[in-house]
Amino acid sequence: MATGEPAKILNGKVIAASIREKVKQQVAKLRETRIDFTPRLIILQVGDREDSNVYIRMKVKAGAEVGVDVQHKKLSRDTKEHQLIAFIMSLNNDPTVHGILLQLPLDSATPINSNNCTNQIAPHKDVDGLSDKNAGKLANGDLNCLLPCTPAGCMQLIQHTGVEVAGKKAVVIGRSKIVGSPMARLLTWHNATVTVCHSKTTDIAGVAREADVLVVAVGNPKMVQADWIKPGAVVIDCGITSVADNTKKSGKALLGDVDYEACQHVAGWITPVPGGVGPMTVAMLLHNVVQCASVATQQLSNEKWTIQCLPLARVLPVPSDIVIARSQQPKPMSDVAKEIGILPTEIDLYGNTKAKVSLTVMDRLQHVTNGNYIVVTGINPTPLGEGKSTTTIGLSQALGAHMRQNVFACVRQPSQGPTFGIKGGAAGGGYSQVIPMEEFNLHLTGDIHAITASNNLLAAAIDARILHESTQSDTALYKRLVPSKDGKRQFSSSQLRRLEKLNITKTDPSSLTPDEIKKFARLDIDPATITWQRVLDTNDRFLRKITIGQSDTEKSCSRESQFDIAVASEIMAVLALTTSLSDMRKRLGNIVVASNKQNEPVTADDLGMGGALAVLMKDAIRPNLMQTLEGTPVFVHAGPFANIAHGNSSILADMIALKLVGPHGYVITEAGFGADIGMEKFFGIKCRYSGLIPNCVVMVATVRALKMHGGGPAVTPGKPLHSAYTEENLGLVEAGFANMKRHLNNVSLYGIPVVVAINKFSTDSMAELELIRKLCLDVGAADAIFCEHWEKGGEGATHLAEAVMKACSLPSSFKFLYPLDMSIEDKIRLIAQKIYGAKDIELLPDARKKVSLYESQGFGGLPICMAKTHLSLSHDPNLKGAPTGFVLPVRDVRASVGAGFLYPLIGQISTMPGLPTRPCFMDIDINTDNGDIHGLF
Repeated sequence: MATGEPAKILNGKVIAASIREKVKQQVAKLRETRIDFTPRLIILQVGDREDSNVYIRMKVKAGAEVGVDVQHKKLSRDTKEHQLIAFIMSLNNDPTVHGILLQLPLDSATPINSNNCTNQIAPHKDVDGLSDKNAGKLANGDLNCLLPCTPAGCMQLIQHTGVEVAGKKAVVIGRSKIVGSPMARLLTWHNATVTVCHSKTTDIAGVAREADVLVVAVGNPKMVQADWIKPGAVVIDCGITSVADNTKKSGKALLGDVDYEACQHVAGWITPVPGGVGPMTVAMLLHNVVQCASVATQQLSNEKWTIQCLPLARVLPVPSDIVIARSQQPKPMSDVAKEIGILPTEIDLYGNTKAKVSLTVMDRLQHVTNGNYIVVTGINPTPLGEGKSTTTIGLSQALGAHMRQNVFACVRQPSQGPTFGIKGGAAGGGYSQVIPMEEFNLHLTGDIHAITASNNLLAAAIDARILHESTQSDTALYKRLVPSKDGKRQFSSSQLRRLEKLNITKTDPSSLTPDEIKKFARLDIDPATITWQRVLDTNDRFLRKITIGQSDTEKSCSRESQFDIAVASEIMAVLALTTSLSDMRKRLGNIVVASNKQNEPVTADDLGMGGALAVLMKDAIRPNLMQTLEGTPVFVHAGPFANIAHGNSSILADMIALKLVGPHGYVITEAGFGADIGMEKFFGIKCRYSGLIPNCVVMVATVRALKMHGGGPAVTPGKPLHSAYTEENLGLVEAGFANMKRHLNNVSLYGIPVVVAINKFSTDSMAELELIRKLCLDVGAADAIFCEHWEKGGEGATHLAEAVMKACSLPSSFKFLYPLDMSIEDKIRLIAQKIYGAKDIELLPDARKKVSLYESQGFGGLPICMAKTHLSLSHDPNLKGAPTGFVLPVRDVRASVGAGFLYPLIGQISTMPGLPTRPCFMDIDINTDNGDIHGLF
């Protein structure tokens, strides 16, 4: 069988060294874009097998030589399967980890399904290429997957010979999942004719003799003899077995599956053992890690998304919103997430059309430059509304589906109160909507329910504490607050926070003095100062004033109270203004619920509630992902009141969206009510806490609203519009422009470019529209565009999209309206004079008393959140246009310390809507055959 000449040796060390050098160069190139970037591989080991330890040390050393951070995580032999999977999942969710390798075999005391655990590794981090998903791709000929390291190394060795694999006969001896089976598939997809031999194969030697390429991986030393080899064949020996050998200093020798000494005289090319396949396996492992890291950096670059947009089948006349929403088949939310660069480990699906998005997206994309930030606001509207939400969605559809830009819309979640009350749903309108409409307007993912539960738990804790303090001595109260467990007493983490606040440095419960015990145990809440109310997400006027504590067991603590609607809860405002889980935990703990009898603030943390509130809100903090009618992404998150709170969707949704769209993309967020309320609070509160600065303001207006401000007849929901609104009247439009002019001038106070979106109705004349455009440009608007997105979807807002893109490139000089160290009274006065046009303010007795209290309690440095009517620039909803010379009456001032603002009450503000004579719920029903909902808006 000898050929006369020894085979050429495939030196794996030399070839692997060249591959590792290329890997090293790739790492250096990655660091050119991000100097602090390091490809990272985590090797998970269960138990302490010494052979595994040797292999792992070799991989750690090899990684260090090329700039790959290889970390060895060793778990005990007692590790259970669910614990190992949980650890794998945590690594899946860690954006700094690019590769995960589960070291096999597992050395566990209890049975663990290694295949199941391998399949838990995220496919894009499966650097061993052994998960079913990567194996399936290889089986189907998709060689862009992560290939198993040993077969990939073998393929490199074969290609190094220069032998053309295509058309050759290849034999693989062994069918293991790690080497044999994937090796056979690799050769197949390189166009070899492949035969796999195994323990049941007859005449393996005869089959092997036909092979131009022979790969052996069985773990049987010297099984393959010279007479098995076809002269000139390429022989790849993957086996390596340690056997006793007294001739060796170590007493052991490493043998392959091929009798190297005999076969090298027959083969054309052959790998030695050791020094053949082994070094290649490690080199290909490092190659895979860097490939994974490269993909991660490409995702960080956020190039243009490839989105499958949904076509609109528009009809005229435009049908109802629910009919339009139902006519569109949404994309699966997993597809939407994939299109915009959200990883599978970063979303939790709620059915097929909505999902929660993890905050870890921000960590993964922390080095990405934010996209362009756009806030949509409006002039003071008619009671019918002028279409801010519709414009937000229409503009997003135009930018994404028609201009092919990366774009996100960020909107508030509506309360179920108005949905079943008088207003109906709130998902945009016409052909510019968020879908599915039913999901948007009903429970969504339960965020409002979480707010209701946490709010009411805090309310219950307040009254329970008052009761218990009234019936127990200091000693008994302290004993129950810090009970003995297993003969030991210790403070909880929330109690340690209270001790720190009280400047008590002791941590041993038995060491407190009687005075310290009293100070710690007694909150001494003054019931007359309680500001925390119970909430319900239902319009119920009969809960506006109630008496609680009527049972005989609580009779001594009965008091008057009330319910607010759930979205009026300060916890909703906290959710909207928080920037992280730790920030939310701090804000929730800082919520002030009352004052004690010494006029000191009592917080949720004083009650030991901050941690529990955060636990109830841990899922609600993650934004909800949905889509528009045209398939562009939308975040629906938080829905604070726009009067007693700031009326904007969450900071977190904006922050995540700005990273996802990348530096050239666009994020459109909406500010509730008119610009005098929503926009002022967006700048004065939301931007202060987020640190984000918008590139452009979109001001929404209509001919109808300007005519109303110009002196037109009253506009009443449910009644036909007066002819003044349906017939051309340039005089009313020009007179009413005073309202818009004030709002445009207000935008200029902040130094941000503004584009006016004039929502066009069929009754508007072109002369009226052109007049508005001219007047807007005359007072400094970057542009003023006629919009038809309600009727035409994104196509009807493409001109607006072009104007917004242009405005985002204009220079800006953002500045806040007031400094926080200004007094409370002066901040209120400045807003009233600069934004509303008031002559002055009048602090009524309750308001003056509260201003004094809050400044004495250290809350004077909080921003101001004015609670007033949205129908006028003034406090009087009947004062239209741009009134001046009025004195703004401030009835009261209240504090949302956890959320981080004070809210002066201008007039009567109801926080619990009532049901009308004919509520919306009368039109709502369900088809019991298919589950379809009818009558929602």
